[in-house]
Amino acid sequence: MAGQTDQRGNGRVVFERGIPAQVMGIDGTWRRDCTMEDVSESGAKLTIDGSVEGLHLKEFFLLLSSTGLAYRRCELAWVNGDQIGVNFLKIGDRKKKARSATIGA
Repeated sequence: MAGQTDQRGNGRVVFERGIPAQVMGIDGTWRRDCTMEDVSESGAKLTIDGSVEGLHLKEFFLLLSSTGLAYRRCELAWVNGDQIGVNFLKIGDRKKKARSATIGA
């Protein structure tokens, strides 16, 4: 069994052993191994190998394959020790935020 849906009803799948993955900076200057503990349509919980200190985690890629062909663009939601919560960004999310920021100025 790959995983099971938790009881919150939001379609989150919890993996018994975790799924190996990597996080990588948007500019490609850093990469770190991690384990995807659970995932939903909107985000995931990751355990980062080593420290998250010094990583630019505001926005980054979650790489789900060694070839880099399966990935999601993410933004940091929360940090708790070596675990982080991420929100998946859809194409156009960043542009909408930037546009709304300039409208209010």
